Amino acid sequence: MKKWWYAILTMIVTLAGCSLPGMTHSPGTSESSPGQAAGSGASSGALSFSIVLSTGSNPYAAKSPDIQQDKWVKQLEALTNTDLQITMLPLKDIDKRLPVLLTGDDFPDVIQTVGGASSAAMAGTVEAGLFMPLDDLLREYAPRLLARIPREAWQETSYHGKIYGIPAWLDNPSRRGTYIRTDLLKKTGLPAPKTVDDFLNVLRAFKKLGVENPYQMRENFKYADIVFGAYDVLGYQFELQNGEVVPKFFDEKRMTQALSVYKTMLDEGLIAKNFATVSISEYSRNINSGKSGIWTANAAGLLEFRTKVRESVPGAEVDVIPSPMGPEGSKGYGLYSSVINSYFINKHVSKEKAVGIVRFFDWMLTDEAERYFSFGIPGDTYTIENGNIKYRFPQNREQQDEQGFRELLWLTHDLTINRQRMKLLPGGGDVIHAIDSTLAKEGLGNIVFVPELESFGIYPELAPNNPNQPPPLIVDHMVRMIYGKEPISDWPKVIREYRDRGGDAIIREATQRYRAREGVLVLPSR
Repeated sequence: MKKWWYAILTMIVTLAGCSLPGMTHSPGTSESSPGQAAGSGASSGALSFSIVLSTGSNPYAAKSPDIQQDKWVKQLEALTNTDLQITMLPLKDIDKRLPVLLTGDDFPDVIQTVGGASSAAMAGTVEAGLFMPLDDLLREYAPRLLARIPREAWQETSYHGKIYGIPAWLDNPSRRGTYIRTDLLKKTGLPAPKTVDDFLNVLRAFKKLGVENPYQMRENFKYADIVFGAYDVLGYQFELQNGEVVPKFFDEKRMTQALSVYKTMLDEGLIAKNFATVSISEYSRNINSGKSGIWTANAAGLLEFRTKVRESVPGAEVDVIPSPMGPEGSKGYGLYSSVINSYFINKHVSKEKAVGIVRFFDWMLTDEAERYFSFGIPGDTYTIENGNIKYRFPQNREQQDEQGFRELLWLTHDLTINRQRMKLLPGGGDVIHAIDSTLAKEGLGNIVFVPELESFGIYPELAPNNPNQPPPLIVDHMVRMIYGKEPISDWPKVIREYRDRGGDAIIREATQRYRAREGVLVLPSR
């Protein structure tokens, strides 16, 4: 069971060839096999460049005594005929350390940042002209990148209409799904819920079965906003109302309806009495011990939940189902940003080197790259039998971390999930179906500001705790109303309080940014 568990756990994390200078094949020819271009390391004609990467909180990266000598780095250099000078920064420090690095004497050729061109780590560096616009280079030397990366991701790595960053992106920004104990649902005799009313009826039936938490809540409504999604009033999202860009919870009718549903859930014992203080550890413990009937989580974790719940409840069945629909057809959860990481090239890099770097990133989308980053080295971590890959999945935490590091080196690709590995796991097809079919049909759009509104820093109690929690002031009132300590009908007073305590400044800045189209992304709902 332990070996199987590590195979599942590794799936939850993440998630015609073009040559480089010195490669033995040229653009338009077939891809080289591992090591073909440069043997056991980079050749004398290799493309050499420096790059700063995040460790991604990966223990293998953090413990490496010399990242330049790591076998996975060496193999990447061999495949691409490059000489990489890699500097790795801890993920927790990148927002602080990267701006310092960019103003020093050792400005690297390429830097990785979390998010797009206006992220906190970039701190205005793109606007200051420290990086190279990439449009012409991409058109001439990176056809795969331009063809494969979604338009929304390019928008997030652009500034004033020019592309500055190469993104690692999400094909499907709808990542969270609605989980259900299918074995319990079968006992009720009810179908999977399609509407909010159906959802409540299933929860009531679960309670009759003795389920301790028919719906599993979590503090601050994080991964517990299924009803707010059904009414399209997620507390961290903005929309245009009456000429102003305002939080979605400004819609009084929809918001009071959603709060009434949550109050019904509390009054009828369909959620825990301490729903407002359930920590992430308690949330996970309740689900994994079989005490929860329906919950919200990332769909990529389906196999993990199945394994954990079955350890506690043999025969338990766990599936991802379409989220319940509200009266106006809304369902699901907030859509994530399309960009996870992005890569920027120092403007002082020579044209020849920049061409090589862009080709290096274009190679990341080849079949050869996907095979290497997903499965590693033939004869070492995988074999091919009868035309099929036999992958040696990690058997312990150390091997899992090592696999994670190899995938960290896959700098640009769709991070939704590693499809090739997932296909090899029992039940992996269910995960892919949940992402490609169920989640692809739901998810709530938003007006997104990149960078965030400056007024959020001035009024932190009114700022969403991104990416998925309402402002503290709003959470406090929502909780009090669900407990009956304030009447839900007083929600208009909450909106006035929000405005009076600084919300008007937030709305004013948001509306100005929206009208000027300054760092604004408009994500449509599914």
